[in-house]
Amino acid sequence: MSHFEVEIKSLLGELEKAEDLKQKMCALDPDCVCIATNKQLNHYFTGGDIHKLYKNTEHLFDGEQHKKIETITKKGETFSVRTRQRDDEVLLVIKASMDEGTSENTVARMEFEEPVSISLDELDQLVLDSGYEYQAKWSRDREEYKYKDTNVCIDRNAGYGYLV
Repeated sequence: MSHFEVEIKSLLGELEKAEDLKQKMCALDPDCVCIATNKQLNHYFTGGDIHKLYKNTEHLFDGEQHKKIETITKKGETFSVRTRQRDDEVLLVIKASMDEGTSENTVARMEFEEPVSISLDELDQLVLDSGYEYQAKWSRDREEYKYKDTNVCIDRNAGYGYLV
């Protein structure tokens, strides 16, 4: 089954604006509720060979996960590779354009975001062994709200404040 996501980001800046937004959402939707909170470490990579990455990481996945990583590496045009630690869970994240766009900005994109049973450092090393280099490392604290028929995430990002 396909999953579709529309992602719109806006910089809020300071805490006061994030709190104002939460109050307004609750005023407009009495059922608005925080459904999740987490802390994340995110590592972005550049360069590399997606096919080497597949070979270096395929042993971490089985069943449906393995089919998904195989499909995205075979069908994608350009790729964005990330690793993430969300609380105690470590994930490999691959985003791929399926058309002439880029993996960051395209009309048709596939995403692979699956947990692994190794540490963030060990996963990073598998990515680095595939020819990738670190592009950026950053952290965020996330609150996710159920607001009407949508999920709204409010992030506090190190270095530039709050984002919605």
